[in-house]
Amino acid sequence: MNLCKVCYGKTTTMTDKKKGMAYYRCKKCGFISLDKAFIIDNVREKKHYEKHNNSFECKGYVEMFERFISKAIEPYLSTINSALDFGCGHTAVLAKLLENRGLEMDIYDYYFFPKKLYRDKKYDLITSTEVFEHLENPQEVLNDLVQSLNPNGYIVLMTQFPPSDDELFLKWWYRRDITHIGFFTPNSFEIMAEGLGLKVVKIIDKNIVVFRKI
Repeated sequence: MNLCKVCYGKTTTMTDKKKGMAYYRCKKCGFISLDKAFIIDNVREKKHYEKHNNSFECKGYVEMFERFISKAIEPYLSTINSALDFGCGHTAVLAKLLENRGLEMDIYDYYFFPKKLYRDKKYDLITSTEVFEHLENPQEVLNDLVQSLNPNGYIVLMTQFPPSDDELFLKWWYRRDITHIGFFTPNSFEIMAEGLGLKVVKIIDKNIVVFRKI
């Protein structure tokens, strides 16, 4: 039996019959993971990311981050001086927008900026947008980020929450991205927070969670 990567609960299986792909939905927290047999290799994954037009030239991409900052970061900006954008992609747009607001920024990306500057530092804020759905070991990564967070600091994640209905999930546009392998519910984030010394202070829309280190 496949156990949940978040809470180790029992799962049910969903199958994309057209592609033969299997997903496992946790009965307890709702987290969904793609069967590891269908996870693509690093070479193919990087090539997929290189196709993204995630730059300042893409107006919609910049506007998405401006909305993200307005909703999820500006309410806490008075207490934030230093920040890390974890998984910034090939163009660190969010980091630059936050730098323009006076924050001291570091960036990290597994493929494009692999130097782990954050290992020996502490931050008031860590952002990770459209990253956690790509991770095979989300608990381990979140724990790693907590170690680089100052007391009362914030971790803000952006990732789409999945439909609760299996049929709707299998039709869902977001899961069709070949690099998306894990899908979190607000409940799964609550459980992750409890085990890592975090508190969920806000859920925004259907894709943003704000944690505070306690």
